[in-house]
Amino acid sequence: MNYPILSLIIFIPLIGALITLFIPRGSDKAIKWTAAVTASITLLLSVILWFHFDSSIAVQQFKEVLDWIPALGIKYNLAVDGLSLLLIFLTALLSLVCIIYSWNLTNRVKEYFALFLLLEMGMLGVFLSMDLFLFYVFWEISLVPMYFIIGIWGGPRKEYAAIKFFLYTLVGSVAMLLSIIALYFNTSPHTFDISAIALQHPFAGAIIPACMVFFGFFLAFAIKVPMFPFHTWLPDAHVEAPTAGSIILAGVLLKMGGYGFLRICMPILPEACQKFALPLAILALISIVYGAFVAMAQWDLKKLIAYSSVNHMGYVMLGISAAMAVSTASVTTKATALSGAILQMFNHGIITGALFLLVGVIYERAHTRDLHEFGGLGVKVPVYTAIMSLFCFGSLGLPGLSGFISEFMVFLGAFPIFTLITVISVIGIVVTAAFFLWTIERIFFGPLKEKVANLPDMNLREILAVSPLIVFMLWVGIYPAPFLNTMNSAILHLLGK
Repeated sequence: MNYPILSLIIFIPLIGALITLFIPRGSDKAIKWTAAVTASITLLLSVILWFHFDSSIAVQQFKEVLDWIPALGIKYNLAVDGLSLLLIFLTALLSLVCIIYSWNLTNRVKEYFALFLLLEMGMLGVFLSMDLFLFYVFWEISLVPMYFIIGIWGGPRKEYAAIKFFLYTLVGSVAMLLSIIALYFNTSPHTFDISAIALQHPFAGAIIPACMVFFGFFLAFAIKVPMFPFHTWLPDAHVEAPTAGSIILAGVLLKMGGYGFLRICMPILPEACQKFALPLAILALISIVYGAFVAMAQWDLKKLIAYSSVNHMGYVMLGISAAMAVSTASVTTKATALSGAILQMFNHGIITGALFLLVGVIYERAHTRDLHEFGGLGVKVPVYTAIMSLFCFGSLGLPGLSGFISEFMVFLGAFPIFTLITVISVIGIVVTAAFFLWTIERIFFGPLKEKVANLPDMNLREILAVSPLIVFMLWVGIYPAPFLNTMNSAILHLLGK
């Protein structure tokens, strides 16, 4: 491929955002169509990228390298491999879903869609950057639009939630910046190139400095995931964010944390990763069990799904920590855990993104998310009932749906390495099944509540927005091989094989 497809994927959303800003205020239809076409082109390019990607080789592909600030060794360095390809496609897909869902927005339309496209650019840049400075720039770019999306179009406590989200993430960003600077000054020649730093292993044999640098990255990525006890910003951000904001927050922004451990920590700081593998696994266990029990206690439907994200991202971190650990387990076992973790990030984005979309559908009609107010809707809104139930089953890990295969692979890979932790983590599966089944029962069964007796079913726009997510949940659940094959070579390379 002889054209810069990675740059096009990143910057077409920026071009779309700039075009929307020049469209006269009040031309809402033109703004929405511009955003939709821009997101569609980006998704199409991500599909083309996937079709041209050679999954049989582990090396990074479609590299684009240009000198940016030569005096500091900073390069415009982009590449894609099996660790990032699924997340690039997920970002492009969910961005388009969010734009389609937001079609009925009437408040400050120009700013909203411009910010959404800018957010898409930032997220794609994180997954494609192979220079730490560039990685950090895109990481920070993705923070700002989400702050405004929550703060302007959010719920009653939107300002509080937006500031809390910004401050938590900023603390992690500052810690990460210090770690990036430490890596830069411990390479020779000084460089921000992730691959070059990984080859040098600048802190090999110096475990204390390595652990200090690791902790800076850990703080940034653990807040983003979010892992217990760094998760407290998440429920507020989800509850107050507009529906599309919640979709992209759960579907993509959380994955930036897990991806950071894979892209930066494991190849650059392997000794520190080995030292921190057990504490990470313990925190993952707490996230799994605690997230499930707290979700079960919620009566706000959006907060329930927010805490389920803490639970499900705990499986991601369990798989990553198993791959980090010093163990007599085979490389195949570690690769299974890591494949499950990456696939879980993709599946969580599909399933939980859809659940937040469906919460928005019911909230727009009933103007409440309080589960006390619902009941008997199964006979009133059959299409909504079927789709919501399907994604609830996907989230609780029903075999045949995508959530099952990724969680199964995480447990299969982690069991020989962290046996006790893995066994205790199964509690999270049981509790997750319990609260999702109870949620289905509270919303759709029993006598029809008078307050929701006249709710209309899903319309064509809403069905269109959620349909691709249904397709991928079923596809991965029934035939995950194409997705697993995409990442296999890169995972073996990361594990040193």
